[in-house]
Amino acid sequence: MKSGRRTLAVDYGDRRTGLAVSDPTGIIVQPLPPIETEDLEELIERIVQTAQEQEAGTVVVGMPLRLDGTVGSRAEKTRKLIERLRASLAVSVEEWDERLTSAEAEEILRQAGLNWRKRKGKLDTVAAVLILRSYLQANG
Repeated sequence: MKSGRRTLAVDYGDRRTGLAVSDPTGIIVQPLPPIETEDLEELIERIVQTAQEQEAGTVVVGMPLRLDGTVGSRAEKTRKLIERLRASLAVSVEEWDERLTSAEAEEILRQAGLNWRKRKGKLDTVAAVLILRSYLQANG
């Protein structure tokens, strides 16, 4: 992670993609509104736009590996997104193991007392926050 530049985290989903960004010091993580689209081109454009607006020096995309560490169909789709982002952005785009972040995010929201419908709408954003927090702790 480059000092003085923000890091943008992406939790890629078929209909909703969660986003979170760090402060320039890499200490504070803040959720951003999710991107709700099923169109890959629109998603890429909006991630690129968000990275530019947030002055991100690194974009970290959660890689949904299987529990045994192997690559499944969801991880293949995510790798394609990462390749497209690398071609579209002038900053580093990294993949980060996100195993169990969705389960952890679900538990956090359940403990917060949110009903299923409200949890579903916030799950991707909380997962992006967890991905970013994990990345920053490992690379800080």
